[in-house]
Amino acid sequence: TNQKQQSSFFFFFLLCLLYFVLYLLIWLIILFSTFAFIINQLILLFHIFSSFFPSNQLFIDIFFIQYLKSENQIGDEGAQGLGSGLANCINLSNLTLDLSWNEIGAMGASGLGSALANCINLSNLTLYLCFNKIGDKGASGLGSALANCINLSNLTLDLGFNKIGDRQDKIRQTRTHKCTQKYILKVIIIYNKCLKLVFGLIVFSKTPLILDTVYDLKIGDKGASGLGSALANCINLSNLTLQLDWNEIGAMGVSGLGSALENCINLLNLTLKLDENQIGDEGASGLGSALANCINLSNLTLYLCSNQIGAMGASGLGSALANCINLSNLTLDLRSNQIGVMGASGLGSALANCINLSNLTLDLGQNEIGAMGASGLGSALVNCINLSNLTLQLEQKQFICFGF
Repeated sequence: TNQKQQSSFFFFFLLCLLYFVLYLLIWLIILFSTFAFIINQLILLFHIFSSFFPSNQLFIDIFFIQYLKSENQIGDEGAQGLGSGLANCINLSNLTLDLSWNEIGAMGASGLGSALANCINLSNLTLYLCFNKIGDKGASGLGSALANCINLSNLTLDLGFNKIGDRQDKIRQTRTHKCTQKYILKVIIIYNKCLKLVFGLIVFSKTPLILDTVYDLKIGDKGASGLGSALANCINLSNLTLQLDWNEIGAMGVSGLGSALENCINLLNLTLKLDENQIGDEGASGLGSALANCINLSNLTLYLCSNQIGAMGASGLGSALANCINLSNLTLDLRSNQIGVMGASGLGSALANCINLSNLTLDLGQNEIGAMGASGLGSALVNCINLSNLTLQLEQKQFICFGF
């Protein structure tokens, strides 16, 4: 027993010593070296130390959390050096890199992507590369390189403010047969004024589970329809979140987006954030009609605030959703429209036909529905025979009811 205790104590002492030496070497390297050299040497150190503990990624996790920060101005040389070091981490499975504001160009982005392709066990990757200078060529090179990460299952890319233009053909041509896994793909592209990169990444993934874009791209009707066309290729899509607020999308754009989603026959969970656009009555009704064809849809969340939707649009949306026979959870945020008394009553009457609806959250604030509209809405919802949880937001008063 004493021998076992001594052995355990010795191992613990050795582990503490290794940690101390590791941190000492890190600070010595940081104090007396250039950034590119720091990156290479630190990763080499972690690679050496982690070899003593092949099943333990603690060293690598600590390193990436504490030392890979944004705004270091590492440039192309630093990005490529980082990639070269990471290429030695063959057992790396989870990686988050925040390299925003680092003056990284096309060469650095492409080199980083090529190096990551050597991390054959990489399954979860998050790259923050906003506010750099990667441009068209860098984005294309990065996308092509990531296609070689055959075990990648979760990908988040932040490529905002990188002057990415229209020449994304290489990403479009990425060989999708290499991507054998079902992806959870989250694409964040802010103010790039071009969605071809998004379209290319969607095609690149082919079978994503979640896609999340970001608001204020000013994509308009053409961009929304194009995004939908790209999504139509994702036949195995089951969970989708689209955030497209403040994008100048009208009736044509939202109808095109909805029509494309009809092809996603396996779609179960859908969240659409379309606040502050101009879809109007026609767009609301068209969106509902399209979603009615998503026969497997069970959870739906629609944010349609400030979209110039009137009574006809609200009623049309509700009537269309009644055809979603498997819909059980519905959240509708229709604040700041022009629904009025007739629209509130019509929406309630339409939702009463959603026979499998069990959870409903409805926000009709700032719609001038008045007492008559609220009464008509309530009277109609009584007919939702399977409704068990209801949350109503009417201006500033919230009503939560249970046990219909």
